[in-house]
Amino acid sequence: MNQNPITNLLRIDSSARGADSVSRAIGDEVVARLAARHPGMRVTDVDLAEGVPHIDADWVEANLTPAAQRSPEQRARLVASDNAVAVLRDADAVVLTSPIYNFSVPSALKAWIDHVCRAGLTFRYTPDGPQGLLQDRPVFLVMASGGVPFGSPADFASGYLTQVLRFIGIEDVRLIGAERVAADAAGARAAALAQLDHWLPVQTGRAA
Repeated sequence: MNQNPITNLLRIDSSARGADSVSRAIGDEVVARLAARHPGMRVTDVDLAEGVPHIDADWVEANLTPAAQRSPEQRARLVASDNAVAVLRDADAVVLTSPIYNFSVPSALKAWIDHVCRAGLTFRYTPDGPQGLLQDRPVFLVMASGGVPFGSPADFASGYLTQVLRFIGIEDVRLIGAERVAADAAGARAAALAQLDHWLPVQTGRAA
Protein backbone atom coordinates (compact mmCIF):
# COMPACT_ATOMS: atom_id res chain seq x y z
CA MET A 1 0.00 0.00 0.00
CA ASN A 2 1.33 3.41 -1.01
CA GLN A 3 2.36 5.45 2.07
CA ASN A 4 4.38 8.21 0.37
CA PRO A 5 3.89 11.86 1.37
CA ILE A 6 1.08 13.61 -0.47
CA THR A 7 1.83 17.10 -1.73
CA ASN A 8 -0.67 17.30 -4.60
CA LEU A 9 -4.15 15.87 -4.05
CA LEU A 10 -6.67 15.66 -6.88
CA ARG A 11 -10.32 15.70 -5.80
CA ILE A 12 -12.95 14.73 -8.36
CA ASP A 13 -16.66 15.07 -7.55
CA SER A 14 -19.49 13.90 -9.78
CA SER A 15 -22.78 14.01 -7.85
CA ALA A 16 -25.40 16.36 -9.26
CA ARG A 17 -26.76 17.04 -5.75
CA GLY A 18 -24.17 19.62 -4.74
CA ALA A 19 -24.24 20.45 -1.03
CA ASP A 20 -26.84 17.72 -0.43
CA SER A 21 -24.56 14.99 -1.77
CA VAL A 22 -23.61 12.21 0.64
CA SER A 23 -20.55 11.22 -1.41
CA ARG A 24 -19.30 14.82 -1.45
CA ALA A 25 -19.80 15.16 2.31
CA ILE A 26 -17.78 12.03 3.01
CA GLY A 27 -15.21 13.25 0.51
CA ASP A 28 -14.85 16.39 2.62
CA GLU A 29 -13.90 14.21 5.57
CA VAL A 30 -11.36 12.25 3.53
CA VAL A 31 -9.70 15.47 2.37
CA ALA A 32 -9.67 16.86 5.93
CA ARG A 33 -7.98 13.74 7.30
CA LEU A 34 -5.41 13.75 4.51
CA ALA A 35 -4.69 17.44 5.10
CA ALA A 36 -4.06 16.72 8.79
CA ARG A 37 -1.49 14.09 7.83
CA HIS A 38 0.18 16.05 5.05
CA PRO A 39 0.70 19.72 6.02
CA GLY A 40 1.00 21.98 3.00
CA MET A 41 -0.87 19.54 0.76
CA ARG A 42 -2.35 21.26 -2.28
CA VAL A 43 -5.84 20.28 -3.42
CA THR A 44 -6.97 20.52 -7.03
CA ASP A 45 -10.78 20.39 -7.24
CA VAL A 46 -12.54 19.07 -10.33
CA ASP A 47 -16.34 19.21 -10.25
CA LEU A 48 -17.60 17.09 -13.12
CA ALA A 49 -21.22 18.06 -12.39
CA GLU A 50 -20.39 21.51 -13.80
CA GLY A 51 -20.11 19.90 -17.22
CA VAL A 52 -17.75 17.65 -19.17
CA PRO A 53 -17.57 17.68 -22.98
CA HIS A 54 -18.45 14.28 -24.37
CA ILE A 55 -16.29 12.71 -27.03
CA ASP A 56 -17.60 12.64 -30.60
CA ALA A 57 -16.41 11.71 -34.09
CA ASP A 58 -14.15 14.76 -34.32
CA TRP A 59 -12.57 13.91 -30.96
CA VAL A 60 -11.96 10.31 -32.00
CA GLU A 61 -10.39 11.38 -35.29
CA ALA A 62 -8.14 13.89 -33.49
CA ASN A 63 -7.13 11.31 -30.90
CA LEU A 64 -6.25 8.74 -33.56
CA THR A 65 -4.17 11.23 -35.54
CA PRO A 66 -0.46 11.19 -34.57
CA ALA A 67 0.26 14.20 -32.36
CA ALA A 68 2.76 15.74 -34.80
CA GLN A 69 0.19 15.60 -37.60
CA ARG A 70 -2.80 17.12 -35.81
CA SER A 71 -4.34 20.28 -37.19
CA PRO A 72 -4.89 23.29 -34.91
CA GLU A 73 -8.57 22.34 -34.77
CA GLN A 74 -7.74 18.80 -33.72
CA ARG A 75 -5.34 20.00 -31.04
CA ALA A 76 -8.05 22.33 -29.74
CA ARG A 77 -10.54 19.45 -29.67
CA LEU A 78 -8.23 17.48 -27.36
CA VAL A 79 -7.41 20.29 -24.92
CA ALA A 80 -9.93 19.22 -22.27
CA SER A 81 -8.72 15.63 -22.50
CA ASP A 82 -5.04 16.61 -22.41
CA ASN A 83 -5.67 18.76 -19.34
CA ALA A 84 -7.58 15.99 -17.56
CA VAL A 85 -4.75 13.54 -18.19
CA ALA A 86 -2.12 16.05 -17.03
CA VAL A 87 -3.94 16.84 -13.77
CA LEU A 88 -4.40 13.14 -13.02
CA ARG A 89 -0.78 12.31 -13.85
CA ASP A 90 0.50 15.06 -11.54
CA ALA A 91 -1.52 13.97 -8.50
CA ASP A 92 0.13 12.09 -5.63
CA ALA A 93 -3.29 10.84 -4.52
CA VAL A 94 -6.90 11.09 -5.64
CA VAL A 95 -10.21 11.44 -3.85
CA LEU A 96 -12.90 10.37 -6.32
CA THR A 97 -16.50 10.74 -5.15
CA SER A 98 -19.46 9.27 -6.99
CA PRO A 99 -23.06 8.29 -6.38
CA ILE A 100 -24.65 5.29 -8.03
CA TYR A 101 -27.18 6.43 -10.61
CA ASN A 102 -29.35 3.68 -12.06
CA PHE A 103 -26.86 0.99 -11.01
CA SER A 104 -23.86 2.77 -12.60
CA VAL A 105 -21.92 6.04 -12.50
CA PRO A 106 -23.08 9.55 -13.48
CA SER A 107 -22.73 10.30 -17.19
CA ALA A 108 -20.32 13.15 -16.40
CA LEU A 109 -17.96 10.71 -14.71
CA LYS A 110 -18.16 8.34 -17.67
CA ALA A 111 -17.31 11.28 -19.95
CA TRP A 112 -14.25 12.07 -17.79
CA ILE A 113 -13.18 8.42 -18.01
CA ASP A 114 -13.38 8.60 -21.81
CA HIS A 115 -11.07 11.62 -21.70
CA VAL A 116 -8.40 10.09 -19.45
CA CYS A 117 -8.25 6.59 -20.98
CA ARG A 118 -5.96 7.48 -23.87
CA ALA A 119 -3.84 4.91 -25.71
CA GLY A 120 -0.21 6.02 -25.63
CA LEU A 121 -0.81 8.43 -22.73
CA THR A 122 -2.39 6.48 -19.88
CA PHE A 123 -2.27 2.94 -21.29
CA ARG A 124 -0.75 1.02 -24.17
CA TYR A 125 -1.46 -2.20 -25.99
CA THR A 126 1.15 -4.96 -25.69
CA PRO A 127 1.33 -8.58 -26.92
CA ASP A 128 0.19 -9.56 -23.42
CA GLY A 129 -2.75 -7.15 -23.40
CA PRO A 130 -3.28 -3.54 -22.26
CA GLN A 131 -0.75 -2.06 -19.83
CA GLY A 132 -1.39 0.98 -17.63
CA LEU A 133 1.12 3.81 -17.99
CA LEU A 134 0.34 5.92 -14.91
CA GLN A 135 2.31 5.42 -11.72
CA ASP A 136 0.36 3.83 -8.90
CA ARG A 137 -1.00 6.11 -6.17
CA PRO A 138 -3.78 5.86 -3.57
CA VAL A 139 -7.28 6.56 -4.80
CA PHE A 140 -9.93 7.02 -2.12
CA LEU A 141 -13.06 5.95 -3.94
CA VAL A 142 -15.97 7.49 -2.04
CA MET A 143 -19.35 6.21 -3.19
CA ALA A 144 -22.98 6.46 -2.11
CA SER A 145 -25.97 4.43 -3.22
CA GLY A 146 -29.65 4.91 -2.56
CA GLY A 147 -30.41 1.21 -2.36
CA VAL A 148 -27.70 -0.84 -4.08
CA PRO A 149 -25.35 -2.83 -1.80
CA PHE A 150 -21.73 -2.49 -2.89
CA GLY A 151 -20.35 -5.69 -4.35
CA SER A 152 -23.83 -7.02 -5.13
CA PRO A 153 -24.88 -8.21 -8.61
CA ALA A 154 -26.69 -4.88 -9.06
CA ASP A 155 -23.56 -2.81 -8.37
CA PHE A 156 -22.14 -1.96 -11.78
CA ALA A 157 -20.33 1.11 -10.45
CA SER A 158 -17.67 0.33 -7.83
CA GLY A 159 -16.16 -2.60 -9.73
CA TYR A 160 -16.23 -0.62 -12.96
CA LEU A 161 -14.39 2.34 -11.45
CA THR A 162 -11.82 0.04 -9.85
CA GLN A 163 -11.23 -1.67 -13.20
CA VAL A 164 -10.87 1.63 -15.05
CA LEU A 165 -8.25 2.84 -12.57
CA ARG A 166 -6.33 -0.43 -12.78
CA PHE A 167 -6.52 -0.26 -16.57
CA ILE A 168 -4.47 2.95 -16.53
CA GLY A 169 -2.02 1.68 -13.90
CA ILE A 170 -3.59 2.61 -10.55
CA GLU A 171 -3.93 -0.45 -8.32
CA ASP A 172 -4.24 1.17 -4.87
CA VAL A 173 -8.01 1.76 -4.79
CA ARG A 174 -9.59 2.21 -1.35
CA LEU A 175 -13.40 1.99 -1.37
CA ILE A 176 -15.40 3.97 1.16
CA GLY A 177 -19.05 3.18 0.50
CA ALA A 178 -22.26 4.59 1.99
CA GLU A 179 -24.86 2.10 0.81
CA ARG A 180 -28.67 2.13 1.03
CA VAL A 181 -28.74 5.82 1.92
CA ALA A 182 -32.44 6.02 1.03
CA ALA A 183 -33.29 3.51 3.77
CA ASP A 184 -30.98 4.78 6.54
CA ALA A 185 -28.90 7.84 5.71
CA ALA A 186 -27.35 8.16 9.16
CA GLY A 187 -26.46 4.48 9.33
CA ALA A 188 -25.01 4.53 5.80
CA ARG A 189 -22.80 7.50 6.63
CA ALA A 190 -21.65 5.92 9.90
CA ALA A 191 -20.74 2.69 8.13
CA ALA A 192 -18.80 4.60 5.48
CA LEU A 193 -16.86 6.55 8.11
CA ALA A 194 -16.03 3.25 9.81
CA GLN A 195 -14.50 2.11 6.52
CA LEU A 196 -12.61 5.40 6.33
CA ASP A 197 -11.24 4.73 9.83
CA HIS A 198 -9.56 1.65 8.38
CA TRP A 199 -7.73 3.71 5.77
CA LEU A 200 -7.31 6.97 7.69
CA PRO A 201 -7.87 6.67 11.45
CA VAL A 202 -8.72 9.94 13.16
CA GLN A 203 -5.52 11.35 14.60
CA THR A 204 -5.29 12.00 18.33
CA GLY A 205 -6.36 15.52 19.20
CA ARG A 206 -8.55 15.96 16.14
CA ALA A 207 -12.33 15.59 16.15
CA ALA A 208 -13.98 13.42 13.52
